[in-house]
Amino acid sequence: NAILYPILCVELTCSKPDCSIRLMSMIKLLERDSFLQKLDAALQEAMINQGHVVLVSGEAGIGKTSLVDHFTQAYQDAVRILWGACDSLFTPRPLGPLYDIAMQVDGELSALLRSDVNRQTIFSACLAEMQRRPTIAVFEDVHWADEATLDLIKFLGRRIQRTAALLILTYREDDLGAGHPLHLVFGDLPRSVTLRLPLLPLSQASVMELAHDAKQDERVNDLYTKTGGNPFFVTEVLANGDGGVPPTVRDAVLARAARLSTAAREVLNVASVVPGSIEAWLLNIILEPAPVAVEECVERGMLRLDGDIYAFRHELARRALEDVLPASQRRSLNQQILKALIERGNEQVQLSRLVHHAAFAGDGNAVLYFAPQAARQAAMVGSHLEAAAHYQTALHYADRLDLTEHAQLLENRAYECYLTSQMSDAIRARMLALEIWRRSQNPMQEGNNLRWLSRLHWFSGNQAQAERYAVEAIHILETLPPGRELAMAYSNRAQLHMLANETADAIRLGNQAIALAEEFGDLETLSHALNNVGTSEMFSHYSASGHTKLERSLQFALAHGFHEHAARAYTNLASQSVDHRRYDQAMQYLNDGIVYSTERDLDAWKLYMLAWRARAYFEQGHWTEANEDALAVLDNPRASAVARIPAMAVFGHLRLRRGELDALQVLDDARNLAIPTGELQRIGPIACARAESNWLQGDLEQCVTEARVGYELALKNENSRLLEELSFWIWRAGGPLSGDEQLLSPFALQIAGDWRAAADAWEQLGCPYERAMALMDGDNAAQLLALEIFERLGAQPTADIMRNKLHATSQQKLDKDKFGGLTAREREVATLIAQGKSNREIAESMTVGVKTVETYVTRVLNKLGFDSRVQIATWAMEKGLR
Repeated sequence: NAILYPILCVELTCSKPDCSIRLMSMIKLLERDSFLQKLDAALQEAMINQGHVVLVSGEAGIGKTSLVDHFTQAYQDAVRILWGACDSLFTPRPLGPLYDIAMQVDGELSALLRSDVNRQTIFSACLAEMQRRPTIAVFEDVHWADEATLDLIKFLGRRIQRTAALLILTYREDDLGAGHPLHLVFGDLPRSVTLRLPLLPLSQASVMELAHDAKQDERVNDLYTKTGGNPFFVTEVLANGDGGVPPTVRDAVLARAARLSTAAREVLNVASVVPGSIEAWLLNIILEPAPVAVEECVERGMLRLDGDIYAFRHELARRALEDVLPASQRRSLNQQILKALIERGNEQVQLSRLVHHAAFAGDGNAVLYFAPQAARQAAMVGSHLEAAAHYQTALHYADRLDLTEHAQLLENRAYECYLTSQMSDAIRARMLALEIWRRSQNPMQEGNNLRWLSRLHWFSGNQAQAERYAVEAIHILETLPPGRELAMAYSNRAQLHMLANETADAIRLGNQAIALAEEFGDLETLSHALNNVGTSEMFSHYSASGHTKLERSLQFALAHGFHEHAARAYTNLASQSVDHRRYDQAMQYLNDGIVYSTERDLDAWKLYMLAWRARAYFEQGHWTEANEDALAVLDNPRASAVARIPAMAVFGHLRLRRGELDALQVLDDARNLAIPTGELQRIGPIACARAESNWLQGDLEQCVTEARVGYELALKNENSRLLEELSFWIWRAGGPLSGDEQLLSPFALQIAGDWRAAADAWEQLGCPYERAMALMDGDNAAQLLALEIFERLGAQPTADIMRNKLHATSQQKLDKDKFGGLTAREREVATLIAQGKSNREIAESMTVGVKTVETYVTRVLNKLGFDSRVQIATWAMEKGLR
């Protein structure tokens, strides 16, 4: 038994007279030794500038803090220990652990956190601090981390290996749902420097040992069953010592708290209202407790003291006590705490704390004052989820605002939800703002919100609604003096036309937007509109003019800090390069764009570009990389519909070519998402994949049907890329083409019968699967090469088709060599002749006419070069045909 678990020194009173039990004031090693060894090894590597990130996980009460605390105490004289924590505030405080750590170090970090510098500067300062000397930095309870802290973890994690630092993160595994953002953070950490330590409950033997040490052996029978081996549950129950096992931690905590003096319980009541920890000065202002009361809480293990800060030994204990406070008392305590924090001064108190206590105090005016400030502060460091939550908190009291302030608050909430892919919430807020502006008779803001609703519905995959709002926005704004709002409305409508392959309308409206933007010096709208026009010009054929406009859009955006527009320019430059199979150029734009978006938390664009990179990898035969990028999108709960559709198309198509059984279900789901968009770029690739699926299964009629789903749309929109691929599948299945297609790609060469030229063209473009499909139509050598390519790619279904085709060809050649080129029917006639049957008897046996038999006999004589039936009979017997 090897690992460490703390047994707290707690006085217990038994029900029997004169019986007192004192638990051992020591650290017991129980089932944790292997974790300590791994931590030791990681620290040794960190000491030689090979830093690590350690993820200590487990359910609430499993002993994560105890393990880390024991480990750090063993090295406190050798390395610097920095300790920060995330709190379960009403809305998490941005960069909470970093504020804790800033108070423990000398330097500029604390000053930077109080300034208005961007978060990249703050993150770099934190990294520099960790590089200064060997360090163990602990971030506790990162399952409560705000968005900025999650980004800080990613920032440090990617650079930790070049430091002499060990970054230890603790979190509750059972608090991480499928969509928790922490999964994404951990997925981005380099595997080579990430150590995972998942803590498990104690075994029954260890629970028995703890009970024995506490001199409570009589409780062993039900202790393990009722606690499940959770160390916190076990120690709480043992420390409670009331002769029974509470069913929940709350019961255990309340039972222990009930044994404290009235003064000590009052201390706990105040502390329970403050998430995370409470400063000594704040406790003194609210309660002015006697030192003995505070000491009682610490000595009895209810609170722990760290400098001049008090915290519950476990957050569950704090919550248990807070939950049982009468509502009036809880509100009163929050009011007192809020007043004390305000008097302390905003510069020394984080705004998120003020919002939390204002909300629980029911102080609407304070919420309306602090929540928008907290939201702006959170957004400044990239914590857009927290910003959205703060705005929502403020909106609970929006009836106290005038209509304009209420609408602006809704718009701010909508924008933060948009950035964080909470599209339904964003739409709801915009709709409410729109109604207010309509009541206020403010058509400018009405039109602006309609334009935003168009954008939000497009992201949600609802093309019809997006188009309706776009038209309505322009209709209203055109009645007003022209300005930036109208320019952006034109550009938004141009974007919708561009996405729908309606090139002429996209260019017309885009140029109107460009003209207005240039007239008013609106560089942001100019960048947006140039993107739409340039992309539209490149749709059918690669256009140097279109590429120049897209590059100009990108440079405007980069130069002026239009982050979203820069990411969109990267996306469209990359996607058009993929569409025209300029893969080297595409990968450059994709990689640069993904880095750019990642550094600026533009997750919507990062995910969209990952989907396009998956497509580029897929077409180039890099299927492992394609699968990874597609899954990175599909596993992200915030991925929008427009990012999920192309990722699902690649993922399903890839699984189809690999012969995975669930491929069609993936493509079904993708089609259901794609059809409502009405966009060829969403529908076309799925139609291609589904057509191929039916061809692989031999259902040629359905292959044609599936291909035509996108074919008609591609023909209408003059999209040569998809039109050629869909035409290929119709041709491959034997279906008719309209004759209106203008096919120029290698697909056209193959359809025309020049398989060799098609295969050479595909090889030059770098598309191995398509090359092998062309080689399938070639001679024996070409088919053998096709089989080799299919097998190398892992395209098992197509490889099987090619293998069967080669086998059939080989068998035909063998039959020709052995039987002189006689068909199976002709061999049957020769066999019957060898049996001495006449033409009439042969006709009866084969159920054909005598004339037909005579024809067969003549063919056999001619093919074998014989003059008589006797020669046929002799030959047939020699070949074993009897």
